[in-house]
Amino acid sequence: MNLYLIIFNAETYRKEQVYETHKSLFVELEKYFSLHLVNYTEAENIPPNAYKMAFIASGGMESAVVRNFSLLPYPITLLTDGTHNSLAASLEIASWIRTRDMKVKIIHGYPDEMAQAVLIHHKAFAAKRSLKGKNIGVVGTPASWLVSSHVDYLLARQRWGVNYIDIPIEEVEKNFHEVTEDEIGPEASRLVARAKAIREATPDDLLRAMRLHQATRTICEKYKLDAVTITCFSLIQTLKTTGCLALSLLNDEGIPAGCEGDLQSIMTLLMIKELTGQPGFIANPSFVDMKRNEVLLAHCAIPISMTDEFIIRNHFESESGIGIQGIMHEGEVTLFKCGGECLDEYFLSSGYLTENTNLVTCCRTQVKVKLDRPVSYFLQNPLGNHHILIKGNHEKAILEFMQQNRCKLRSCE
Repeated sequence: MNLYLIIFNAETYRKEQVYETHKSLFVELEKYFSLHLVNYTEAENIPPNAYKMAFIASGGMESAVVRNFSLLPYPITLLTDGTHNSLAASLEIASWIRTRDMKVKIIHGYPDEMAQAVLIHHKAFAAKRSLKGKNIGVVGTPASWLVSSHVDYLLARQRWGVNYIDIPIEEVEKNFHEVTEDEIGPEASRLVARAKAIREATPDDLLRAMRLHQATRTICEKYKLDAVTITCFSLIQTLKTTGCLALSLLNDEGIPAGCEGDLQSIMTLLMIKELTGQPGFIANPSFVDMKRNEVLLAHCAIPISMTDEFIIRNHFESESGIGIQGIMHEGEVTLFKCGGECLDEYFLSSGYLTENTNLVTCCRTQVKVKLDRPVSYFLQNPLGNHHILIKGNHEKAILEFMQQNRCKLRSCE
């Protein structure tokens, strides 16, 4: 990974001298990046799409930064280790930027901390770039009950560079009837061998669900989809199966896949994939415990790769088809949702998965999560129904990503 630092230094610029003065920081950065030190007078020679950042190397450079403000990559981030009054200069520059109604961030601290902050910053930069041109398939139409989960396709393209592509549900149905048992039989057998148990589901239920998985995968290949969301409830009537297993397996295969035609949640899943490389679990908040600051999350389509073990069951609401009851290990998790019609708002909290439950009143996979942000958010200012659970603590990376893209964090009030 290349990192171009635009050097603002009060003395006559000599690369070797600048390197020696700030060596402790640069050595840390070189653990992760190929470092290029470029004097601000030569910054126009930096490759157009390169990852670059302003480095305030000393005091006395405030006016130079103002005069060359157009060189600073947006969103504006100032890197400074404090040497030779560089932090003082950075504070003055940041204040000037904010008076012009622009956001600015200063990365400062111990060298290892600064290197980690730059690494997180780069991860967000790379994720935003990788989203451009991604195709999200919308098979069918969003579920009628998702009244607050719409997305303006044009604004989504302008803000994020993604393309929402509407695909008739009949294409999946046609593909479904063309899939033979020979095609999906071996994969179904391997799945059964991995399962801890099989409950309500029958062999025919499993084969139908596997046929739907193959039919949807064919759609992804045909339209070159990077993510897909399906109006799955209508398939219960037409194909006598549910989409839970198909979506679970697609997520495991690296294709973010969501249910109910939820346009906001599928974008959230795609963001998570580009940022962390991991799948996410779309879930319904099913009970909020204010005293414990816990939320119970439940749904039937968890990616199997997120589970320690899983049980093949039927779908909760319809008592048909296939649903997945996943058992997850206790540990750190992150809860995230990007929403709003323009995809410019979000909720984010780190947390700890405390318990798997098996209530008869909720969807098959059920986990209790103790959040680090107030769960009052769900009752006072929710960003829709579905929220996405991710294994591990990714709060810093997601926060940096959303802030770089000028999104607003939903308050808990």
